[in-house]
Amino acid sequence: MQLQNYQYQQLISHYEKVQLKNARILENRVREIDEKIPAIKNINKAIAMISANSALKKLGADLIEDKEGGFDVAGATLDDIPTLSKKKHQLLVEAGYPENYLDPIYECPICHDTGYIDDQKCQCFKKRIIEYLYEESNLGHVLEKENFDHFDFNCYSDGYIDEDEKMTPRDNIHIVYDLAKNFCENFDKNPSHLLIYGTTGVGKTFLTHCIAKEILDKGHTVVYLSAIELFNILGKSNFGRNTDESELNTTSEFITGCDLLIIDDLGTELVNLFTNSQLYQIINRRIIGEQPTIISTNLSFQELEETYSERVLSRIDYKYTFLKIFGDDLRIKS
Repeated sequence: MQLQNYQYQQLISHYEKVQLKNARILENRVREIDEKIPAIKNINKAIAMISANSALKKLGADLIEDKEGGFDVAGATLDDIPTLSKKKHQLLVEAGYPENYLDPIYECPICHDTGYIDDQKCQCFKKRIIEYLYEESNLGHVLEKENFDHFDFNCYSDGYIDEDEKMTPRDNIHIVYDLAKNFCENFDKNPSHLLIYGTTGVGKTFLTHCIAKEILDKGHTVVYLSAIELFNILGKSNFGRNTDESELNTTSEFITGCDLLIIDDLGTELVNLFTNSQLYQIINRRIIGEQPTIISTNLSFQELEETYSERVLSRIDYKYTFLKIFGDDLRIKS
């Protein structure tokens, strides 16, 4: 997975905001304790001066001569700091505060809210990337319920054999399921493209949601858009006026550059020369770039041929695996 620059900057910005927020909290705590427990203020000054003197000794410079709060700073060493820190913690507890009240505050104690350990991404950064990708995918919380863990084969009938496919809807969905899982498992090694088609209500969108969750959980970028949303965005990018050009460019960049693009309900958009041209460009560009794409549609292959240009259909026919789902309308059954 390769985050685009603007995505990476947004994630780093999150850490910067966390650091700033916690620094302000700690600053307010220090101010509060300075007022309520002056002895701790003196201890902190003494610790700072002892540390400074340690550095000055190495440089051969004059030491700070002070007895801050009764502490002989010049005569102290770094070995005395743990004792002073312990005294500070005792004073905090005696005043009713946690002993770590003045310690630095971190959401992640491992990387200290930097996102990195040496030059490696911290686990919190990896987790944040996946959360961010979920937000960017346009799927919200729908994947909490619509995923492979909730896939129910019993929703598909085994009581009749389809005349065209020569199998029951349940036998067919088992084949489709295995091909979808194979798509996910080989996503990194052998990227491919899927066309999922069938009549309304047979579970095409549910299946695309299942695949999207698997790919997001691998830490890949996924963009999920209905055909209407997709061409609306592309239309604004090409012809829009009085719009935020940088935002449109960013959105278009994300659509063309994401690891997996899912176009739902192809055929529901207003089909014209522009949408045909844009669809061809997206499909062709992503085939050349080996960036997987999934298209779902209610149209049969014959209807696709009648609706879209020969160039579009030739690219789909050349590189896409066709998954047909058939059966009863699950929305009516439920």
